[in-house]
Amino acid sequence: MRATWFPLTLVMLTIMTIAPQFPADEGMWLFNNPPRKLLKEKYGFDPTPDWLEHVQKSSVRFNSGGSGSFVSPDGLVMTNHHVGLDTLEKLSSKGKDYVKLGFFAKERKDEVPAVDLELNVLMEIVDVTDRVKAAVKPDMSMKNAFEARRSVIADIEKESLDKTGLRSNVVTLYQGAVYNLYRLKRYTDVRLVFAPEQQSAFFGGDPDNFAYPRYDFDICLFRVYENGKPLKAEHYLKWSQSGAAKDELVFVSGHPGNTDRIDTVAELKYLRDSAYPYLLERLYRLEVMLGIYSAYGKENERRAKDKLFSVANSRKAREGGLAGLQDPVMMSQKEAKERAFKEAIARKPSLKAALAAFDTIAKVQEVRAEIRKEYTMLEEAGGFYTFLFGYARTLVRAADEFPKPNDKRLEEYQESKKKSLELGLFSTQPIYDDFEQYKLAYALSWLEQTFGGDSKGVQGILNGKSPNERAAELIAGTKLKDVSYRKKLYEGGKEAIDASDDPMILLAKFVDKRSRAVREIKQTQVDEPRRQAYDEIAKAKFALEGTNTYPDATFTLRLAFGTVKGYEEGGKHIPFETTFAGLYERSADHEDVYPFDLPKRWVDHKDNLDLKVPFNFVCTADIIGGNSGSPVINQKAEVVGLIFDGNIQSLVLDFVYTDVQARAVAVHSHGIIEALRKVYDANELADEMVGK
Repeated sequence: MRATWFPLTLVMLTIMTIAPQFPADEGMWLFNNPPRKLLKEKYGFDPTPDWLEHVQKSSVRFNSGGSGSFVSPDGLVMTNHHVGLDTLEKLSSKGKDYVKLGFFAKERKDEVPAVDLELNVLMEIVDVTDRVKAAVKPDMSMKNAFEARRSVIADIEKESLDKTGLRSNVVTLYQGAVYNLYRLKRYTDVRLVFAPEQQSAFFGGDPDNFAYPRYDFDICLFRVYENGKPLKAEHYLKWSQSGAAKDELVFVSGHPGNTDRIDTVAELKYLRDSAYPYLLERLYRLEVMLGIYSAYGKENERRAKDKLFSVANSRKAREGGLAGLQDPVMMSQKEAKERAFKEAIARKPSLKAALAAFDTIAKVQEVRAEIRKEYTMLEEAGGFYTFLFGYARTLVRAADEFPKPNDKRLEEYQESKKKSLELGLFSTQPIYDDFEQYKLAYALSWLEQTFGGDSKGVQGILNGKSPNERAAELIAGTKLKDVSYRKKLYEGGKEAIDASDDPMILLAKFVDKRSRAVREIKQTQVDEPRRQAYDEIAKAKFALEGTNTYPDATFTLRLAFGTVKGYEEGGKHIPFETTFAGLYERSADHEDVYPFDLPKRWVDHKDNLDLKVPFNFVCTADIIGGNSGSPVINQKAEVVGLIFDGNIQSLVLDFVYTDVQARAVAVHSHGIIEALRKVYDANELADEMVGK
């Protein structure tokens, strides 16, 4: 991969000169507050309410992480191969490797039910800001304020669930200035239809990741079933066979995961100096551990492939993000913008509370830094890294939480999230003892290194054993691999948990008290004061700049827009699209050696292809992690592409938008159909997608 700091610095030098509030095609916009005025003035396009509703209800969220869309009236859902990778791995077994070899159900009876996969479609958005804010009184302590906010949100979600039957989640926007209730239709009968070989989906491997030009067939197709039959989708995206054209206005409808563009400088410095370095240390260690396990043999490689891909991808993304944070030009720009904002606030006495809010956020970062490691390793289960401990924790906490009133429970145990919790807890995913033991031994060793062997907590966790011995004892002794046993403990509640001598349950119980304590510190000394402070800052921002703005990403549905165009890099023009011919040329340039080797099917069918057909392309749409699998559509709401990545210059988009070189990378709709028909002999599937 190319070094990140050089191009990122050039990007920052350029964006320093950009003055407008929304330079170029910036924004991950809410569907209930789209940039209609901006689009009309700049592009002459005004998305109607019907257009917006159609795109919204054609868009799909993969709860496992990622985006997708309905692309046929029979419930066919398109996403990326790497979004579907978790499911492909869970459906695979020794001798049946859907990741390596791919999968195609020629008939609907051959479509394979996914394991514990939940898809969500956003049906309605309701503004509940006033009700949430009214629950928090000015004289409340931070602890009481947090509990009051949690209580009212739980009530809103439960009322909505009871009224509509839809998954109901209150989403925090603008870091606490706005609260929207999202009502989502859940689909859990989801079946695998098509996946290419991973080598064609991730052609170029790690060297080409976050690079461009690209040549990836990163697509995966599922079908949603309802009542045992393919879903009759009222809203789905029709197909553009010609696909994206140069300089065309396009839209991306997806679920960007997280951005930090509204963050204060103090918070960005915390990320730069503390959070990102620690996260990268963890990712480096995980990547090495998973790589060593994979090297033991082909079966090990198959079992670890999804996790290794995910960790390596996250590591590269965070390296790019850290490079942006370490760029003095970007930080100077952020500091100058914040300084000007504070000066504007100071001139308005009615907004003075916002000035104190900056100090509050700065103090909060000190608490975050103090608890960072303990919170990550105990509450986020980073210190255990095994499915089996995750099941144990869920069971232990369910026994404690479900007897409580709904509004007093931990968030993930409230009624609005119960079905999703049960879907994961009773998953039939394969669990491999040797892999679980290997991961757990590594994690326990890191836990001991982090807190020291003399720590009472570490001694209690290891129980007089070495990390390797303790991991072997826990994995061999637990019965939590058995779904029926998990159901028995879950249904038996606290009595069953208290009577259990399962070693993993006992470990979860031992850790739980301290884990909850650290969680409460974060909630009451970090999250709540931070939320209140950003609320004051947002009020000031709205008062000074108006409300026509977008919030940071929250893994909720957003609409981005941009144009299809290339860029300049190192004095060279990078074209907006690649072709099938370029794929074969790149493979030949590397003598067809991994990771530039082509699957046999692609070699055998080369002569069938029109090598001039577009394969991948780039556009200026504002995307981030979580947008993987998002459809790229034109003004007619037709699919012209499928987002699967950003280029290396896009990794600063966590913190600041630029269209100088940053680009979203997509598979071209024409290329998708060309490959389905001429490489995979999937004519019926291609016909369904194009509407024949």
